[in-house]
This record gives sequence, structure tokens and C-alpha cells, in this order.
Amino acid sequence: MTTLSMSVRQSALFLVLVASLFSISAAAAEQRRLLIYCGITMVKPVTELARVFEARENVSIQIAQGGSEDLYQSAKKSRLGDIYFPGEPAYRDIHLSEGLLGNYRVVGYNQMAMMVQKGNPRHVEGQLRELLRKDLAVIIGNATSGSVGQESRMILEVEGIYPQVVANASELSPDSRSINLALKRGHADVALNWRATASFPDNAPYVDAIDLPVKIAEPKPLLMIELSFSKNPDDARKFIEFVASNEGQVTFSKYGFLDNRTLP
Repeated sequence: MTTLSMSVRQSALFLVLVASLFSISAAAAEQRRLLIYCGITMVKPVTELARVFEARENVSIQIAQGGSEDLYQSAKKSRLGDIYFPGEPAYRDIHLSEGLLGNYRVVGYNQMAMMVQKGNPRHVEGQLRELLRKDLAVIIGNATSGSVGQESRMILEVEGIYPQVVANASELSPDSRSINLALKRGHADVALNWRATASFPDNAPYVDAIDLPVKIAEPKPLLMIELSFSKNPDDARKFIEFVASNEGQVTFSKYGFLDNRTLP
């Protein structure tokens, strides 16, 4: 009697276990997924918000990071993904006619600044012509790969010194992260970079931002854009709205960005 009773209990437990496994497998199979192509400068706030969204919505989010132009070309070639988030609005203007970029929301603002090593030991002033100094190791972004290079070129062309700065630069970097890394390692004295990155916890002890006049470094809207071939457009739209919400903007402000409530 005891042996039979134990057997029944074991069978019942086994059936419960199997049912649980089937339930877990079904949930995993049904879980929605999003792929976001995110410019490197914005990866930190987007990652933090993605983890919150995943927990609330049972959506798995993958973030592909890199230079804005490189990311667009990857999305275009693969036809996979749901959201494109470049660091500069010009990428939407450049590629809109190709039909891959849909609706968007402004989720903050990027702004350029001059970046120096902590404490500004080379006494760099907040003027673009400092980038022509022969006694400084100068780095700017590569205009063909990412938003920081694209914006640097536009600013320096307006100033009329872009070719001279390129000739004086010791390196053209692909993205904001590599620019800050060069400053942190002492390989650069001054750079043009996105201002928000100076406040990131891994950069703040090593670099300082020198603000440029707004008429030179106009804040640029950050556009989170739906991809037209998204297989999960409802979740993509919901995530974009979450990032644009007050909660999302608090996170962007924490990482040094101007939020979408700051400017019209």
C-alpha cells in the first residue's frame, strides 16, 4: 500500500514537471523579440530602458551597436530588425527615399563639444580653431562611418576649416567610444565628440567636455525610427513610445543627454 502510494505521488510529480516544461517551452516559443540598431553614443540609456521593457512586456530585446551609417547598411542588407536609432538626424534624410525608414519619435538631443583629458592639462580653449594647433594630438570622427564624424564634418565645414583639421588630425575614429578611449589612454589631447559621453561613469573620471556656442554646436534631435520591414511593429512602436515617455527621458537625462522636454 505504501509502495503504491509513493508510486502514484511520483507519477503525479512527473506529470506536473512535464506540464511545467511544456509551459516554459511554449512561453519561450511565443516570446516576442526586437532587434534595435543603436548608435554607440546612445547604447547605455537604451540598454537600461530595454531591460525594464523586457521585464514588463515579456519581449526579448537585442541591441546591435556601431556607427550609424554602418548600422543602416547592416539593416538594409539583412532586412532584419525593428528599430533604427542613429546619433544624427541626417541619416534619416539621407536614406529616407530607400523606403526602409518609417515613423519616428524624438527621444532626446545630441550636442557636440570639444573633449579633453581630465583637468584640461594642455589648456585647450573652447574654440574650433584649437583643432589646428600643431602642438596637440587631435582626433575627430570619421564622417563615413558614424554620427560623430558626420556632425564634426558639418560643423567644421561651416567654420571653413574641415580639410585643415583632417590634415592635422592624428586619427579619424569610427565612433564616440573610440574617441574617448584615445583620450583616456593619453593618445589624444583634444577631440570633437558628443557632449553626453563625458558624463558616462566610465568616462567622467578621465575626460572633460568644453562646451561650444549653441550657434556652432546646435543640439541635434535623436530620432528613434521604425524599420518598414519589422516583424514586430506593435512592440517596436510601444518601445519607442516608452523611450519618449517621461520615464524614458529621465534615463536619457541621467546619461547626459538633453531630453525631449528641453527643446521644442
